[in-house]
Parts: sequence; C-alpha cells; structure tokens
Amino acid sequence: MKRLKNSPISKSEMISRRRFIGKAATAATFTLVPRHVLGGNTAPSEKVNVAIIGTGGQGIVNMKQLFNEPDARVVALCDINEESDYSMFYYGGTAGLKPAAELVRKRYGRRCPTYRDYNEMLDKEDIDAVLVATPDHSHAIVNLAVINKGKHLYCEKPLCRTVYETRVVTEAARKAGVATQLGNYGHSSEDIRLACEWIWDGAIGDVHDVHSWTTTGARRWTNLTGRPKVTPPVPAGFDWQKWLEPVPPRPYHPDYAPVRWRAWWQFGSGTIGDFACHHLDPAFWALKLNQSDTFSVEASSIGTTEETCPAGSLIYFDFPARAGMGPVRITWYEGGLMPPRPAELEAGRSLGDHGILFIGTKGAILGGGWSRSPRIIPETRMRAYKKPPKSLPRVKGHHRDWLNACKGKGRASTHFGYSGPLTEFVLMGNAAIRAGKKLDFDWKKMNITNVPDADTLVKPNYREGWTI
Repeated sequence: MKRLKNSPISKSEMISRRRFIGKAATAATFTLVPRHVLGGNTAPSEKVNVAIIGTGGQGIVNMKQLFNEPDARVVALCDINEESDYSMFYYGGTAGLKPAAELVRKRYGRRCPTYRDYNEMLDKEDIDAVLVATPDHSHAIVNLAVINKGKHLYCEKPLCRTVYETRVVTEAARKAGVATQLGNYGHSSEDIRLACEWIWDGAIGDVHDVHSWTTTGARRWTNLTGRPKVTPPVPAGFDWQKWLEPVPPRPYHPDYAPVRWRAWWQFGSGTIGDFACHHLDPAFWALKLNQSDTFSVEASSIGTTEETCPAGSLIYFDFPARAGMGPVRITWYEGGLMPPRPAELEAGRSLGDHGILFIGTKGAILGGGWSRSPRIIPETRMRAYKKPPKSLPRVKGHHRDWLNACKGKGRASTHFGYSGPLTEFVLMGNAAIRAGKKLDFDWKKMNITNVPDADTLVKPNYREGWTI
C-alpha cells in the first residue's frame, strides 16, 4: 500500500538538506552554506532555490512573480503535462512543462531540470522551497511529500480539496517547522489590514452579518452534469494515470483536464473552493472566526449532481459568540446570486462582480473581491471617519512575505496555521451542499455532530493502495 507519511523528518535530516539562515517559520534552525555562483546581484548564500510543481496557468503566473524577487531562483520544474492550450482559462495561452521551461531559460539564460515525478525531483535537486500549483485533488499528497522532505512550501488555494486533508497537511507543516504560505494573495494587501483595523476600532459597531459573492467561476462548467460517455485518446505528453493520483481511476476526457477539473467533486472544490479563500478572508480575519469551537452551515444550490459541483449556490455559515464578538452569519453567493442591495449604498454605485459586505449595528463596509478597496458606505461616512493607528504588521508582497519566512524572517502572514482553518471553514460549504442538510461542525474534533453520515464528506475516498 502506498502510504503518505505525515510525520516530520528529524532536525538532523533537515539541516543536512538545507542552507537556510535563521529560524524557519515556527521551528528548527537551518544553516545557509554557499553553493556555486548563481549569477545576479544577490549573493549565492542568500538565494532561495525554488521548485515548481504544477506548471499550468497559475503555476506559471506564480513563477513569473518569483522572477521579480532578486533572492528567488527557480531551479527545477515538475508536471505530468508537456503542453496544453489554456486559452479558455484566464491565463489565455499555452502552459505546461515545456512553456515553463522556456520561460526559465529566457529568464536565467540556462536550461532548467524538468521532471514528471515530484518525488524524484525532491530527491535529486538542491531545493530549499517548493511552490505547488496542481489541481486540488493532488494538493494533499504533493504537500505532504514536500513537507516530509523538509522543504518550505507555498500552495495555491484551496490548501486541499477536503477538510480532513487540510487538517493533516496543516498539522504536518506545524510539526516540521517549515515556512508556509497559501496563495490567497489579498491577505498580503494593505486593504485587508485596513478592513480589520476599522472593524476592531468599532467603525460600524458590532458586525452581525457578512455577505460575500462572486458571479464568475462555474460559467466554465455549467454544461457538465455527469461523466462523459466517450473516451478519447489521452493527448501526447500527458500522463493521465499520474494526473489521477491518488483518486479512483476513470478514463481520460478533456472535460476533466487540463482546465475543467474544478467542476468535478473528484478533482476540485467548485466555485467556493476557487474564490472563497480570497473573498471571505477579510471576514475570517476581522471577525476572528478561527477562535470558535463550533459553527453550523446550510446550503442550497442549482446544477449540483453526484459528480459535479454546483452552477450556483447560497451558503449560510452561523458562528456563535467568540473572542469578545457577538454571533454572526456569513452568507456566500455564487453563480450570479447576489445579496440584497444595502440601503447605505448610493444610487448608481454597483456591488460589483466580486465582493464582501460587512453589516454592523452602526453601519456597513463594502469591499471588492480579493480584499480590495474596503470603504465605509455611504462615502460621506467614509470621509468623516477618523481612521485608527495602523496596528497590524504590513508586508511588501505575497511572494516576498513567503521568501522572507523561508529565510527565517518571521512567519508569512497566511501561513498554514491561519490559512488551514480558513480553508476548512470554506470547504464545509461544499459538505453542506452535498449533504442537503444543515450541518453542525465541531471544529476541534473535526466531526459533524448532528448528521453522522455526513462525516464521509469531510474525508475523501482514495484510489486503492493510497491513504494519508
């Protein structure tokens, strides 16, 4: 049986594999030792050698961001796909191992080692940190492989496809002491910090309702309802069996990969998995939701099947009083559903396609998706508000924040200790969609207390021979 061990490696093993200065995230100290000259103005001993696992559109987007950091060096790439057309995706071009390797060659003037097997890459290459941008269903197994090698880790959101996987990865990273970061880049912005500081200052009184929405996402898969009946050949250069790991096998079809996997429960986590770690992040942070021991969630949806995620949904999360704050209801809207227009919003002013709305006893704050541009509404109240002193530490960029953590300079702002619970919170929305019932969730024990059979929605089924 192929088992993914989640116990951390020993400190001696980690030191023998690394070169880091200072303390990594929350645990062990690693020593940086010189290597052969890497070029550029940053001393070789200051470089962070980064590998990319998953070179689809988002993997390449992240890689280009790392190119802008003088102390980051992309040293290895891994993907099971040589090249595919991503023009239907926001990325808008081709992606895969070949295009990614060509970008590295142009950036550094040399060829980059490429792999189909991430375990082989982790064993052979001199790697300090890994950026994971694979489909959701493989996040857990890849993340655990990286953590078990003692490598620092950046993972695209959601952290994992299910609550159970997220908890296992979060705990493994904590024990290993590696520096971690989730790809919810709005968390590194000035905007999310302002929203938190205003709410904590009492700018709108006690927050009792939050509405957050996205109108995009499922439009790429609303025609998908069941497994395809035809079985076209697997494209050249695409290792379908390796792409499937560790989920149960099925024949290849382009409706699954490379870009429509998010539509399927087996591979993705739907629209809420795609967007809520961005859009609900301000509520999670500002309202200290992670300090609650329990919460309940109830959902209704359209277009949901046993195989596919919904075309639209409305999800209610109810949190009890916690951390000096009163009870709050968080409502998530997707697929074109929108919250009621707040009375405070000026005529002619739009809620936007993505956003978050805080409703308090003394007013409201409206922000865009990805934590952008929070404003007290109406604008006359925003202009009259005396902003409190800045109390939260600021960061200079999402990838910069992670690289600093890799070098022992504090923790990244959305490390897994924070973003793991954030991910679990939003993924319980999917559990409620699939259960078709209100669920009471005991966060500490990670179980649903009122519908025992629904616990199967917290932990996934794996292919025979795989487990975590």
